[in-house]
This record gives sequence, structure tokens and C-alpha cells, in this order.
Amino acid sequence: MFTGLVEEIGTVSAIQDSGDGKKIRISCKKLLDDIKVKESISVGGICLTVVGIGKDYFEFDVVSETIKRSNIGQYSEGDKVNLEGALMLSDRLGGHIVQGHVDGVARVKSHARGDNGSLLTIDIPQELRKYVVEKGSITLDGISLTVASVNGTELTVALIPHTLEITTMGWTEPGDLLNVEVDVLAKYVENMMKGYTDSGKLTLEKLDDMGY
Repeated sequence: MFTGLVEEIGTVSAIQDSGDGKKIRISCKKLLDDIKVKESISVGGICLTVVGIGKDYFEFDVVSETIKRSNIGQYSEGDKVNLEGALMLSDRLGGHIVQGHVDGVARVKSHARGDNGSLLTIDIPQELRKYVVEKGSITLDGISLTVASVNGTELTVALIPHTLEITTMGWTEPGDLLNVEVDVLAKYVENMMKGYTDSGKLTLEKLDDMGY
């Protein structure tokens, strides 16, 4: 479990094919002081298990399912990635509840930079649109962000200078692919409401039964 508050930017230092998956090495500094083999790390918004640690790096295995659902299959040596260690129960929940389970990949439509931050517009998969609301939370490449506006499958988030400085968003350009995780609370609500729906729509009778 994570909060979407990036702790460090790491660098992809090695990629090795492993069957239909990959073994990837990430060079970093800060997180190495507090991680162990078998622990979870958010790498670009993907929850991955540490399988090896060196003086200035950690390694993890990536299975084909993760490659299919995220942008990790496009990683190259030298790429920068957002890193966050797993949440401790004593930590403040400064962002929102992030699982590190990528729901899909979004393409950057535009990145309008200004003196006091920037506006990033992305196009998300149609099947994820129902989970996104204006002023709601969304995770992009492991960063907890607030949705500023929604227009169809296009949504815009506002990035403050601090976010641009300490995450990979500072380098994000149109055409880039970002890992997307929608707010898990929205998915739980959808699942619980299924028992009250008829063909995907609430009837007046069922709303009355629910006290509305």
C-alpha cells in the first residue's frame, strides 16, 4: 500500500530478459537505507517486490501480465522512474490510498507549462472513465494527483513546481505513456452497488428501498 507521494527519482540501470518477463535494476540512494529483499516498492506506480539489493541499486522481476498492463515494457536503460516505499501504519496519508495495481495506460495529450506550475492533459482508456470525477484522486506514474477537469476520456491535472521538480512529471511530453491507477474506493462502491442495479441502472424502486 502506498500514498502516491514520490520519495525519490530512480534510474533504470539494467534490463535483462527472463523468459516472457524481465529482471530490472533501479539505481537510487534514499530508499536503499530502508528496504529489504521481499519488500514492496512502487516503481512508476507499479507495486513490485524487491528480489535483490546492491550498494546503489535494487532489482525486481516483472511478469508478462505487468508488462501487458503498464508502460514498464518500454523502459530503457537511463530512464527515470518515480519511487515510493510501502506505507507504514504510523505514516500520514498525505496523498490517497494507492495500491500500485495499474489499471491501464494513458497517453499525454499536452503539457502546458507556466511560471507557477503546469497543466497536464491525458487521454485515459474508455473503461476507466467512469471512475474519474472532477476534484477526485488519480495516480499517474505513482504520483497522487487531483483531477482538475474531465472532458470525455480526456482529463487534466494541475502540477505545482514542487511536483515537477521531485518527480518525472518535469520531463513528461505529449505522446508519453503514463501508468494509471484510479481511486480504489470508486471500484469498491461500484462493486457494492451491483446488488442494487438492474442492467447497470438503479430503478426508482431500489432507490426507495435504499432510503433515497
